[in-house]
Amino acid sequence: MAGHIQDRWYKTEQGPDGKAVKVKTDRFGFGLRYRARYIGPDGTEKSKSFPDRQKRLADAWLTNIEADMARGQYLDPRAARTTFREYAERWLASLTIGLTSRAAVEGRLRLHALPYLGSRPIGSFQPEHIRAWLSELEGAVATESYRRLIFDAVSAVLNAAVDDRLLASNPCRVRSVKAPRPSAVRVHPWTAQQVFAVRAALPERYQVMVDVGGGCGLRQGEIFGLAEDDIGDLGWLYVRQQVKKVRGSLVFAPPKRGKLRDVPLDPEVSAALTEHVKRFPPVEVTLPWLAPNGPKVTHRLVFTSTVDTALWSNGFNDERWKPALASAGIIPTPAKGQRYAVAREHGMHALRHFYASVLLDAGENIKALSLYLGHSDPGFTLRVYTHLMPSSETRTRKAISAMYRAAGQAHDGPETAHAA
Repeated sequence: MAGHIQDRWYKTEQGPDGKAVKVKTDRFGFGLRYRARYIGPDGTEKSKSFPDRQKRLADAWLTNIEADMARGQYLDPRAARTTFREYAERWLASLTIGLTSRAAVEGRLRLHALPYLGSRPIGSFQPEHIRAWLSELEGAVATESYRRLIFDAVSAVLNAAVDDRLLASNPCRVRSVKAPRPSAVRVHPWTAQQVFAVRAALPERYQVMVDVGGGCGLRQGEIFGLAEDDIGDLGWLYVRQQVKKVRGSLVFAPPKRGKLRDVPLDPEVSAALTEHVKRFPPVEVTLPWLAPNGPKVTHRLVFTSTVDTALWSNGFNDERWKPALASAGIIPTPAKGQRYAVAREHGMHALRHFYASVLLDAGENIKALSLYLGHSDPGFTLRVYTHLMPSSETRTRKAISAMYRAAGQAHDGPETAHAA
């Protein structure tokens, strides 16, 4: 047995004849009678109290505790009383991801999980609680893809609670809980005419950003962080840092997931950059590295604001990018006094999609495209852009026709002409 049962209403004393007898204690008739006690794996004593006439339940509970410890499935009931809010805060503090990613996860939990789940003890979670919360979330957050991100954050917290033996299993992963499933969004790249229309509509000091995005596949932050010495002399562009916002401050940081890379620099893009650097000389900009309190780093940036500072994405998007989109006819022009509509699919990331479509149409392979885009997995690149590849049925027809011709078995007539 992992412990013993203490009877608080009686104690054993030695009688006049030297035999042990049970006598009433000062607590007789008051409070919970039985106290099941045991020593936990951490070496500290644990206990649970039971009322009068429930000694059998106390014995069964203690037996289960012993069995759980033997199977390695023991959960500390005291620690399991920690609330979801308290545990989530500790979990967030221990994350080793970047500050920007951590802030995003923290925001999802703070806004959409803690108000509903924060006060619940971590060890009490059941699938019904997650199903009820998801129902509330559906009414509060319209975008299914964002609901999935929130759900994944909660599931990650509960996964950690399982690992820390505060919870037997993750209720987010049972069959009856249906995680939000965002519908697959197929990328529809811009045409070359749209790309150059947006370029022409931008202020002159920002026009070459379109060449870098559409001709080299850089992300917006990587374009903002492009330094003069990242432009190689031998037909390469070096992606070494980006400008990103962390907790309200701009910092220099490595590209996404730390994927430093070299991208082929086309002569047309190279010429555009050369002309841009002559007209708008690079500016030395000093920002902290990785975090607002990080060490200071200086780069001669190719693209800066009109007051020679690093660019803020929000300001640039609202004041420069969206007006250019509207001028090019890609998004509507808002009424006077109104803001531009949200246009996520037409952000600067659209230039990366255009870059991918151009390379795939020219026959570039997925592995090389994945490398140039800075993706960590070519499989991801394939999933995103597979529909842009030349159709497999067309290649199949051409391959079979070529085989017939090579074997001298091609048929004369309209079919042959069609196959050719």
